[in-house]
Amino acid sequence: MRRLLCVILEKMTEQIENSINNTINEIKELAGKDRLTVAFSGGLDSTLVAYLALHALGRDRVKLINVCFGPYSYSRGLEIVASLAERLDLRLEFTPGYEAQENVWKRGPSCNRCTRLAKLPAVRSGVLGLVATGANQSDTWGKTGIVIKDGFYAPLRNWTKAEIEEALSYLNIEVPKIGEAPVREGCKLKHLLKIMAKPSYHGYSVAISNEILLDELDDFSHTLANVKIIGPLSKNVALINVSPLPSERKRGRIATSLESLDSIDEVRWVEGPMVLKIIANPGLFNSPEAREWVLNGRLAPEFAFPIHARWVKSKNNRLETFQVIDCWRLEDDSAHSY
Repeated sequence: MRRLLCVILEKMTEQIENSINNTINEIKELAGKDRLTVAFSGGLDSTLVAYLALHALGRDRVKLINVCFGPYSYSRGLEIVASLAERLDLRLEFTPGYEAQENVWKRGPSCNRCTRLAKLPAVRSGVLGLVATGANQSDTWGKTGIVIKDGFYAPLRNWTKAEIEEALSYLNIEVPKIGEAPVREGCKLKHLLKIMAKPSYHGYSVAISNEILLDELDDFSHTLANVKIIGPLSKNVALINVSPLPSERKRGRIATSLESLDSIDEVRWVEGPMVLKIIANPGLFNSPEAREWVLNGRLAPEFAFPIHARWVKSKNNRLETFQVIDCWRLEDDSAHSY
């Protein structure tokens, strides 16, 4: 058994080494003698891209650029981004992107549209030559297999998340986690599950509530922690997800902190399987595959307990994606009408 385990580990190491070397060689070939800009979020994917680019081209031909999303960036985010850039010994520049991000959310939640319409244009502004991204098999671009599109290059397009984590471990590169949990990183705005009609109300609520939650959990070991903002446009309902669940006393203290915010109208804890009432634009509503992806691909991984959906076709022409307008416990589902 021990010998078999050694063989498996050797094979995994060989595969990681081959993937690293093949990607470095591809970067060399595609960049030629030009410089390469890396869209750098400070997460696992972009950190690996930065490392591989550095070893392919050298520090003088690689630049990191980070899109700062202002209130929707986690407070530790910029600190971690700057620290990683220093450790890699690569030049780092910042560019703003939160106004474009708010424009995307005026039509409903969409991380893919945010990347396409807010993040990538902000990175591209004023940059000549190729821009390398962290797109991989866990996102839409990675699954297309496209190498270069509109000047953006995806060196990790064939990599899975597990392979990226294995490579970073093999290279002894530790990436501090930004955001909602020790095992995740992310953007606070993705927890606003509704149209952002008024940034000072909808946007502020998701930005400040998630910072408060993480501060309250500073001494509590957890694997998931976020505050989803749901409800109709006139009401912000804070839906708290923490796994494992804190004590009842700590939950009460967190709820009290959030209830003190003027932009939060109601606070609920996710303490078991839930049903979400989701309104969707006609295109999404009429596509079972798209609805399945939104529920289980987009939402479920960020909830502390299993979720189910009750879908309603939207009559709001402004909504291009979806909006979670209510929720209740699964055990109470029969008492609700749609």
